[in-house]
Amino acid sequence: MRRFLRPGHDPVRERLKRDLFQFNKTVEHGFPHQPSALGYSPFLHLMAIGTRSGAIKLYGAPGVEFMGLHEENNTVMQIHFIPDQCQLVTLLDDNSLHLWSLKQHSGASELREEHRFTLKGPPGSPPSATQITAVLPHSSREVLYLGTESGNIFVVELPSFGVLEDRTITSEAVLQRVPEDYCNRRSCELVEALREHPKNPDQILIGYSRGLIVLWDLQNNKVTHHFLGSQQLENLYWQRDGSKFISCHYDGSYTQWPVSSDNRQHEPLENFVPYGPFPCKAISKIYWQTTKNGVPYIIFQGGMPRASYGDRHSISVVHGSQQTAFDFTSRVIDFFIIFSSEPTAEYDDPSAMVVLAEEELVVIDLKTAGWPAVHPPYLASLHCSAITCSHHVSNIPLKLWERIISAGSKQNIHYSNMPWPIDGGTNIAPDPPQRDLLLTGHEDGTVRFWDASGVCLHLLYKLSTVRVFLTDADPNDNMNTLGEDEWPPLRKVGTFDPYSDDPRLGIQKIYLCKYSGYLAVAGTAGQVLVMELNDEDAEHVVDHAEADLLQDQEGYRWKGHEKLKTREGPVRFEAGFQPFVLVQCQPPAVVTSLALHSEWKLVAFGTSHGFGLFDHQQKRLVFVKCTLHPSDQLALEGPLSRVKSLKKSLRQSFRRIRRSRVSSRKRRGGSGNASEVQEANAKFDQDTLQEMELAPVQRKIEARSAEDSFTGFVRTLYFADTFLRDSSRHCPSLWAGTNGGTVYAFCLRVPPAERRMDEPVRAEQAKEIQLMHRAPVVGILVLDGRSIPLPEPLEVAHDLSKSPDMQGSHQLLVVSEEQFKVFTLPKVSSKLKLKLTALEGCRVRKVTVANFGSCKTDDYSENDLAVLTNLGDIQIISLPFLKLQIRYPCIRKEDVSGIASCVFTKYGQGFYLISPSEFERFSLSTKWLVEPRCIVDMPEVTSNNHVHKKSGMENAARKS
Repeated sequence: MRRFLRPGHDPVRERLKRDLFQFNKTVEHGFPHQPSALGYSPFLHLMAIGTRSGAIKLYGAPGVEFMGLHEENNTVMQIHFIPDQCQLVTLLDDNSLHLWSLKQHSGASELREEHRFTLKGPPGSPPSATQITAVLPHSSREVLYLGTESGNIFVVELPSFGVLEDRTITSEAVLQRVPEDYCNRRSCELVEALREHPKNPDQILIGYSRGLIVLWDLQNNKVTHHFLGSQQLENLYWQRDGSKFISCHYDGSYTQWPVSSDNRQHEPLENFVPYGPFPCKAISKIYWQTTKNGVPYIIFQGGMPRASYGDRHSISVVHGSQQTAFDFTSRVIDFFIIFSSEPTAEYDDPSAMVVLAEEELVVIDLKTAGWPAVHPPYLASLHCSAITCSHHVSNIPLKLWERIISAGSKQNIHYSNMPWPIDGGTNIAPDPPQRDLLLTGHEDGTVRFWDASGVCLHLLYKLSTVRVFLTDADPNDNMNTLGEDEWPPLRKVGTFDPYSDDPRLGIQKIYLCKYSGYLAVAGTAGQVLVMELNDEDAEHVVDHAEADLLQDQEGYRWKGHEKLKTREGPVRFEAGFQPFVLVQCQPPAVVTSLALHSEWKLVAFGTSHGFGLFDHQQKRLVFVKCTLHPSDQLALEGPLSRVKSLKKSLRQSFRRIRRSRVSSRKRRGGSGNASEVQEANAKFDQDTLQEMELAPVQRKIEARSAEDSFTGFVRTLYFADTFLRDSSRHCPSLWAGTNGGTVYAFCLRVPPAERRMDEPVRAEQAKEIQLMHRAPVVGILVLDGRSIPLPEPLEVAHDLSKSPDMQGSHQLLVVSEEQFKVFTLPKVSSKLKLKLTALEGCRVRKVTVANFGSCKTDDYSENDLAVLTNLGDIQIISLPFLKLQIRYPCIRKEDVSGIASCVFTKYGQGFYLISPSEFERFSLSTKWLVEPRCIVDMPEVTSNNHVHKKSGMENAARKS
């Protein structure tokens, strides 16, 4: 039974672990997945976004963020802020209402759900009787008016959600004042819109879907004016002075109605069909904004001609002779206009239009000529082209940071200089301790550089590799160019563009050296580009080199995609990272691993066929190594090939089953007489018991066959200056690990700096290690004489790391999917191992070295392994003794794409995709924690005889 007993705990170590490790999911970066509703508070200057999964997110000034989640996980249909309050109401698709408040708790404020309510009708009434279609929070802040499908309007108290039945506005009461001939032809049907009179809070405008509009007197409970529309109603909007309102309709028209003091039927002033006379799409929402010069802004969604532009998602802005139809690449969810909200202001004077589309947030500056877009500081559309890989770089030097920002600012000249208009709250989080970059590779061949230092993931610079290659699209094409006489005057806005000109352009691996400014980028069609940072535009020829990874093999034929065609002659590049050499792998398979050593000026790359080393200073191929096994036919088909070797996969599965059965029969049926067998079994049982007392329960893991497909797939590449031939001399080396559990080690001879361009770099294979269990090698690491991982290239030269210990013996750590194993160098003899799969039944998916500092003292930090498994757990394992320190559940094991997208940082943080458009940020460290911290001030307001006092709210918006 001793094997089930846990070893004794070291209390000192346990206390230290509490000071080092702590798991938190801190903030979500990017654009909410599947947004469904939008709200805005002119009082708080906060914006709210609801999603189909029931999440609600509030945003203000950069760094001001709140998040809540409805327990029901239903779609958020509508969001309405309570006037002059830190409260909002959400309507879900299950017809439930929810009241949310920003409240203080334990010295911090949070978004908290206060009440929930479902409107219920009398017994036996149909569901449509209480199905809410319109919500109006009254300026008194005491009641909500709820329009329903039945045409009735219910009144509920705030915050209790108690129904005030005596104040219900029934459709029968409304129809009493409407002409009989109109009533006979049209019933009220559902309530489409509810709008409070801007000057008289005792009157509300009610719009019914069939076109009837009435002005209702709340004091006397009667209709004072009625407006008989002839078209199906979509929405209503009051003009600022309350003398007119606008209705928009299903046929693509909008109508202006006067409201006079006498009680009578009103005829429309004007009726417009902006894109007629042909049948048009519905105008679903409209604003009429007044200005000092007397020329109004008319802003509406939809209205395009159905036949030619029925598939467009547009919002039109009309100001005098200026008219632009902003064309969005995804469906428009909702929009609002930011204008003067001061009660004493005479004019609206709109400043910005905020549009929530299905895949991005777009803000248009209405003050600047040409109505340019405003660069958003958050809610970035990460998936403007699908993310294919990620790479994080910590602690960027200031000089490189400024050069990247400078290159990015030259790309953003077409954006408005307007300050971000949604500026509610104050970010009081401390300044980030360092500058961090998150690089994302995309399907369209671009790499985006994000400022990942703080709460807001902000785009700094975009790099495109397309100019190096010949594609169907001309990079000089401008999607926004319009002919002078083109009608409608469409203008494409936003960055979301899910279509790639060529899937071979996709970025698969990225490696940035923050000290030298060298960048290596590898793609889907075997292309490896090496780039350097240039502060000016330049035109130059990109040198080409080919790496034939099958040069010594016969009988292999590549069945996948062709390589990308390159441009001949000089190519013009923008300021920023500019490629100077292209290495093309043959066959042009996906590049599966990449390593760059900027001090030695070498780049290593691997595919499913082998790996190679390229000298990017001399622009010369040093060597290639083919890792293909004779059975690796699948590796020759390529990811974009339609050929699927289903028969082979099934055949291999049956072979594994057969081998397993045969081996088990052999174990059961031995030769020799019964006594010998009995004696052998007894000895085996005794040995096994002793072993079980010393080791925990282990699963039996079948060794993988060399015949399994993709054994030559190169998973990892690693440069190290270590002892490879003997213990007296160290030398540069390159290590490669494959899918078949093989590790190759090459000695490199790099000429000294003075002869670097005269003598070639030479390489010679020194070691080949075959792991017995043949599991894929996912990580290789060399520890110096003090058991500390070797520093990054140029890190010592920049005085950011101590020189490695070259006196003591070095150790090699090989991480496979199933176990961790430490070898001594240079003999490569096994020293220590940790069997992860045998002990816990999980496999390693991601591994990195992270530095963990103590939250109690600045004098202590240690390096550990951060490991993500296929079960979504994160484990921290000590170096060099490979002891499990702590385990945290992080990602659902069913979320395969989330696990595949995870990237760790050097200081114990990480990112993974929770949707195609959102990164979840988490922290494993007590010391390094990035999370929102903000204050929301509620200004003192006097309106409608209600006075509100000023109060401060502080938030540590940690997602529970």
